Amino acid sequence: MTLTDIDTPTPVIDLDRVERNLARMQAYCDTHGLRLRPHIKTHKLPRLALRQLELGAVGITCQKIGEAMVMAEAGCTDILLTYPIVGAAKVAPLAALARLSRLTVALDNPVALDTVAAAAREAGTEIGVLVEFDSGDGRCGVQTPAEALDLARRAHGNGPLAFRGLMTYPRGPRTVPFVAEARAAFGAAGIPIDTVSVGGTPGCWETHELPGVSELRVGTYIYQDRATVGAGVATLDDCAVHVHATVVSRPTADRAVLDAGSKTLSSDRVAPSVGEGYGLILDYPDAVITRLNEEHAVVDLSACAARPAIGERVRILPNHVCVVSNLHDTMTVVQGGAVIGEWPVAARGCTR
Repeated sequence: MTLTDIDTPTPVIDLDRVERNLARMQAYCDTHGLRLRPHIKTHKLPRLALRQLELGAVGITCQKIGEAMVMAEAGCTDILLTYPIVGAAKVAPLAALARLSRLTVALDNPVALDTVAAAAREAGTEIGVLVEFDSGDGRCGVQTPAEALDLARRAHGNGPLAFRGLMTYPRGPRTVPFVAEARAAFGAAGIPIDTVSVGGTPGCWETHELPGVSELRVGTYIYQDRATVGAGVATLDDCAVHVHATVVSRPTADRAVLDAGSKTLSSDRVAPSVGEGYGLILDYPDAVITRLNEEHAVVDLSACAARPAIGERVRILPNHVCVVSNLHDTMTVVQGGAVIGEWPVAARGCTR
């Protein structure tokens, strides 16, 4: 079977590029003494998570309990949840996950801490805690080392909970001063900080320049996408997932319509300096995907010297590949230029 035999729209994984990306990141972390804990939300495929572990990752990162359960049941036994787990309804699922893995949960407030403690008691096993701090992104995270220390004190020695360190996303300008101040305060309190975990593929190759950081969480690096190319951490040749689509209409000379709308492509945009539209059409790089409806991608061809015909297939580099993974039940996989199968995206749609 060749790619021309595959129906469109479909996302296609180039497994050779995936292997190169995995090896490069593991080598970087090994060289600089960083623990690699890849985020599986990009691929959501257990076999790729297991491959990351086989190459040397210390564990994996997940965002939701359901996503983590898929990975734990597949044999991933060291899992970090980097999303605040809050509320009584989360206790039983979190306890079930803790029974299957060495589990750590990131949090930034006492309500989440109490939820994790209740799950640890129900599971009858230890659950680790990382205190998340805001290093400049303005999303989750405590604002001061004093707040972090207060949560660590609540967790440290609190029955089945184990304080394991600090976490931030991504690696903002406050990372280094926050960690330095925290290490001093925690040292004075007699509470060790085993792990300082930072995340995000953009900027990943400079992680070793951050004093005090011990762990790197990256997800998009396995596939790369238009955003990471624009951030300068990857090239087009590193990008391992492309959406194959078909031109289904040419209403005017300057307009084409593809069979890949918002149910296929990410609606995320990239910075204007990176490019316009909802993805890069590799075969016609001057074309711009100006609009996505559910089943339609409307393309402006006015800047193109050559233009696609009705029925022609094109390859699209997604702006944000993680979203594309979550939109599809299966991914077509190519190795050595040949189609080797369709892999189910086992952890897609796990919102809880």
